[in-house]
Amino acid sequence: MDLVIRKLEGTAPGSQPVEIVERKGAGHPDTICDALAEEICVRLCRVYQERFGTILHHNVDKILLCGGSSRTAFGGGEVLAPVELYLAGRASNEHQGERIPIAEVAVEACRAWLRANLPELDVDRNVTISPRIRPGSSDLARLFARGAVRSPLANDTSCGAGFAPLTDLERTVLEVERALNSDETKRVRPAIGRDVKVMGVRRGSRISLTIGCAIIDRFVADLGEYERAKAAATEIALTAAQRVTNFEVEAVVNAADDMAHGDVFLTVTGTSAEAGDDGEVGRGNRTSGLITPYRSMTLEAAAGKNPVSHVGKLYNLAASTIAAAITDQIPAVVGATCVLVSQIGRAVDDPHVADLQLTLAQGARLEDVTSAAGSILRDELARLPELRTRLLDGQVRVY
Repeated sequence: MDLVIRKLEGTAPGSQPVEIVERKGAGHPDTICDALAEEICVRLCRVYQERFGTILHHNVDKILLCGGSSRTAFGGGEVLAPVELYLAGRASNEHQGERIPIAEVAVEACRAWLRANLPELDVDRNVTISPRIRPGSSDLARLFARGAVRSPLANDTSCGAGFAPLTDLERTVLEVERALNSDETKRVRPAIGRDVKVMGVRRGSRISLTIGCAIIDRFVADLGEYERAKAAATEIALTAAQRVTNFEVEAVVNAADDMAHGDVFLTVTGTSAEAGDDGEVGRGNRTSGLITPYRSMTLEAAAGKNPVSHVGKLYNLAASTIAAAITDQIPAVVGATCVLVSQIGRAVDDPHVADLQLTLAQGARLEDVTSAAGSILRDELARLPELRTRLLDGQVRVY
């Protein structure tokens, strides 16, 4: 491993005059695709382990959601055409002479996730699923198998990036979306749908949030009740923001609404997937849970990639863990960015290049923290098998 540890030049994102951060919530079509890809991956891993005692080669990170059509109406509308899901990717469908029903596993994984997380969507009537998952190439399957005998070998040349700690704006955007999509919010304010998108802009010490929030039509009888649902969403957002920042925060919900003409973000199911938008894996949140243009990040879709050897998943997660551990354990480091790059066929725990960029406290010297930072990086890479276990147990989110 070529390890580079250097001082981060320039101003940290949280200290710049302008910062922009976005998060797409659980009901956003892109996030739905990420979630389904990861659910299929986990289900396949479990089936492989139960049948053969090991995880077989797979990457199921290509899902397309084609939105349906609907007729919304105060008091309750209807879905006219179903949401269509197309599942693509590669997965081992035979091992030791035994057939593995990968299509059936994938479809059931999708249906189970949709029922659990989008309860307003009638999965049986309003969703069609077309599985197109096929076996992978023989050379990649053999590479995967070689890694199973020794140490896992990277099945791609790719990179991952992570950073720590979160800025005030990053924490605020995360907290606001999670509050709006919490079980408590759905219990108290059932009109607030799962399709929530938060765009945060910080100018100096002032944060402005633009929130897209699907409102479920059967819970609002008229425009007045719709407006009250919006007001409730705004209050929830501002209360959540105050828990994580002392900055001044303002929030606007459903900014495109034209109340005079009744043109509002009204849905039957709580997601724009029913009519207004399509989705695809990898177009939404990074492994940080955020979209952060002022940070180092990659275009890799972590969801659905196998947790054994695909560095597009593992390195993005590990880089974030490494950055957080360095800032937690070394007081002189107040910020860290980690970028890891693999080389196909190389051991996953031995990156081709690891680049650590550190922001130091006033008066701290790089040479005083280099050894400790390098040790933390190596320790975290050695724990990649633990990361795999935590992923399969649902303890780590990738979107």
